[in-house]
Amino acid sequence: MQLPTILLAVLVAAAVVAVVFLIRLLIQLRATAEEAGKTLVEVRELAQNLSELDLEIKARIEETGDTLGVFRKAAVDVSRAALVAAWRFLPAPAKFLALILPAARYVARQIKQAKENHHVE
Repeated sequence: MQLPTILLAVLVAAAVVAVVFLIRLLIQLRATAEEAGKTLVEVRELAQNLSELDLEIKARIEETGDTLGVFRKAAVDVSRAALVAAWRFLPAPAKFLALILPAARYVARQIKQAKENHHVE
């Protein structure tokens, strides 16, 4: 009779340990679930803010595109006016400056880049 009593005590102790472990596990799971709920609320708020920010950025990009279109048209008009003024008021050789200066700038830029690349290597 002694062996079944010891076996019963060991089984009861094991059951108590298992129940305590499960209770602690459930308490930890509840705390984790509460934290997950709080995090989910924060994520929803951040997603909503991100959506609002995305809409604002898209609106600003459209405004910038419109502004660039206006500046492009103004640059074309100024260029045409300068060309007309050059053809009417400048002597014949000076008329070709509009063609020569951009080409000279391009060549100077290429030379400068070639020098920088040569120094880097």
